Amino acid sequence: MIIISLYSIFAAVVGGVAVLRIVLSFKSLCYLFARWWRWPDEIIQVYQHFDVPRYAENSHEENPLYRKAAVYVSSLPTIEDADAACLFSSAAKSNDFSLRLGRGQTAHDSFLGARVLWRKPDDDRLVLRVRRRDRTRVLRPYLQQVETVAEEIDLRRRELRVFTVSGDGEWVSAAALTHPATMDAVAMDAEVKARVAADLEGFLRGRAYYHRLGRAWRRSYLLHGPPGTGKSTFAAAMARSLGFDLYDLDLSRGGGGGDRDLKLLLLRTAPRALILVEDLDRFLAQRGAAERFSETLNFMDGVVACCGDERVMVFTAATADAIDPAALRPGRIDVQVHFPMCDFAGFKAMANSYLGITEHKLYPQVQENFHSGGEISPAEVGEIMIANRGSPSRAIKSVIGALQQAGAAARRRRTGDSWTAAAVEKRTDGAATTAAGSGGVGAPAIKEFKKLYGMIKMRSTNRREAVVSVDDDTTTTTTTAAAPSSSSNLEKEG
Repeated sequence: MIIISLYSIFAAVVGGVAVLRIVLSFKSLCYLFARWWRWPDEIIQVYQHFDVPRYAENSHEENPLYRKAAVYVSSLPTIEDADAACLFSSAAKSNDFSLRLGRGQTAHDSFLGARVLWRKPDDDRLVLRVRRRDRTRVLRPYLQQVETVAEEIDLRRRELRVFTVSGDGEWVSAAALTHPATMDAVAMDAEVKARVAADLEGFLRGRAYYHRLGRAWRRSYLLHGPPGTGKSTFAAAMARSLGFDLYDLDLSRGGGGGDRDLKLLLLRTAPRALILVEDLDRFLAQRGAAERFSETLNFMDGVVACCGDERVMVFTAATADAIDPAALRPGRIDVQVHFPMCDFAGFKAMANSYLGITEHKLYPQVQENFHSGGEISPAEVGEIMIANRGSPSRAIKSVIGALQQAGAAARRRRTGDSWTAAAVEKRTDGAATTAAGSGGVGAPAIKEFKKLYGMIKMRSTNRREAVVSVDDDTTTTTTTAAAPSSSSNLEKEG
């Protein structure tokens, strides 16, 4: 009896563990059931197999389709469910891992309602399996999708570069574009940023549309605002968002050949390029001749500028008002984005990003300083917050101090302008008086001076007396609240 009881207990424990294992492995059971369900279908269906070799026959030249197919298959979600896969990391980027098919392993995919399968029998070949009845309908469109997706993945993974112009007028790769700015991280008006992001997204997807219209696939932006408002940072964020290399062009050093050098530089940029031209207003203001201005306009929208596809041109300026309207017409500048000085809304957005706070007891004081005319650039606010990131209160107090200093400086400038205007008026009156004394044209100034002197003298004699305004032609008497007493005094004096 004891042995039977122990056996029953053991059987119950084993059964309970088995049931628990089944419950916990429900996903695995579903996966096995799906495989068993497909097994009869795979036996009944007629398939066609297409080899994708890594190298062309009798050649060491790599087959571009093999590389693109390998990249595409590595992005399939079903590869994570494969029985085995190879794991790789990126040499260019840290924490960038990818899965690839191992030898003899398979990955499933679907397209237009048809199931396809990729298999890797060896290291130099991929095999695509398609139902024979679906081959005509899906094969070519599916391969086009494979190439498109693979190109997009390659562009996201590739290392972006920054190019500058060397001393001999050639583009040289200066460094990798490692600027951490992104469209999401840039602190600016959310609505403006969303519109620019949508415009960039529409540009990326507009190749066929631009070509149907017979226009070059390019877009141009003008970022204008005071220094320190984030124009260059936003340009770097645009390049990263697009996945474009950044070509930094200084027009003043574009080359000694003028228009010809600028055109050659533009022709030598590769596709998927963002060409950054900073301080356009300063360059145009310093132009020595009309030919230099014409060179810039031809660079912006001439025939050569339309020869390259997948290019974005970004110009920066302190103000758009100083730029000749001919340079801002549509076709040369497609989108204008204004970068203002920091306001209270921008300050709150930066405080949320830099300090991790949304509200603070000092916010009303900050808002009051902004409303009283204090101005500060986003760059200065950012530096203050970075330096005081351990203490939000200290950071906000420092911003308040900077706003107060800026407001005081603005008031001093306005006061200085007023004193300057008064001095000019005084000198003008003096000159008019001199001219009047010599019989010139200064008579009106003397009359005004006499009128003012008479008013001051009457008020200083008796504040309760009537104020008499003296003019050349008429005399007007205006009485104060004590009119009867004033009248009596005037009568006595009479």
